[in-house]
Amino acid sequence: MTEPLLKVEGLKKYFPIKGGFLGRVKGHVKAVDDVSFFVNEGETLGIVGESGCGKSTTGRMLMRLLDPTEGKVTFDGQELTSLAPAEMRKARRDIQMVFQDPYASLNPRHSIEKILMEPLNVHNIGDPKERKRKVHEFLEIVGLSSYHAKRYPHQFSGGQRQRIGIARALMTNPKLIIADEPVSALDVSIQAQVLNLMQDLQRDLKLTYIFIAHDLGVVRHISDRVGVMYLGQMAELADTESLYEKPLHPYTQALLSSVPVPDPGFVREEVVISGDVPSPANPPSGCRFHTRCPFKMDICSKEVPLFAEVEPSHSVACHLYEACRPQ
Repeated sequence: MTEPLLKVEGLKKYFPIKGGFLGRVKGHVKAVDDVSFFVNEGETLGIVGESGCGKSTTGRMLMRLLDPTEGKVTFDGQELTSLAPAEMRKARRDIQMVFQDPYASLNPRHSIEKILMEPLNVHNIGDPKERKRKVHEFLEIVGLSSYHAKRYPHQFSGGQRQRIGIARALMTNPKLIIADEPVSALDVSIQAQVLNLMQDLQRDLKLTYIFIAHDLGVVRHISDRVGVMYLGQMAELADTESLYEKPLHPYTQALLSSVPVPDPGFVREEVVISGDVPSPANPPSGCRFHTRCPFKMDICSKEVPLFAEVEPSHSVACHLYEACRPQ
């Protein structure tokens, strides 16, 4: 069996909470708390969850835009978490990111040509003539024209700006692209165009994606496997068909039962969760979802469930399943 392109083990990110006259650390926000998964070459892993669940923080740690508090990230056989800044900069040639906000992620003072040339300059790829040719080539690939290179970000719509963001991520011919909610700021009609573009690029350029989103419909459209995060931890991970047809975790069931289905005759069992998401600075004991779970048992507030495979290629962290209970 071939090794996965990306392997994440026990990833954690704690942000200190400071207070008092001397600014001492009073506690920590556990934004990501012991997350593990892998991504095979050529596939798309979707990561979904409510705002504040830690999915974007996870994506930024994979790029080392944020340094993990603990854990290990192995990309293409190389361990990233221990690399020096200069070595990590080289590794980023193969890992690129598409950001959520197409309005904030492009420098308004730079022309599109300068924005797209920057990754080539940083990684010293090609001579000036080759760089210019590559900028024009990738503008055409993402559905824009080469004459757009002389324009500035304010002259483009949101959908066009996101295409430019995608082109920038492609400039170094990366193996892995981390897309952090790339369509959530766009109109629904434009979302479909950008998603179809990303799928075409994946096929043509043999890309691997981590697709972070909160829209379950979008994730189903593009992902091969889906991971569901809740309060900094992975609640469920399975191939897309299994997760949507037979969700095992009560949180996933509740998320899916809230998605409208365009079929008047379709009846889905409703799973209702009450209350608000607890603070990541003071997460509940045991299973973090137990304060809102309709199937709560005594063990849920005492023991942390193991994240275990309960069906083939379908892992979940829930005491409803024997395999997840600590022995």
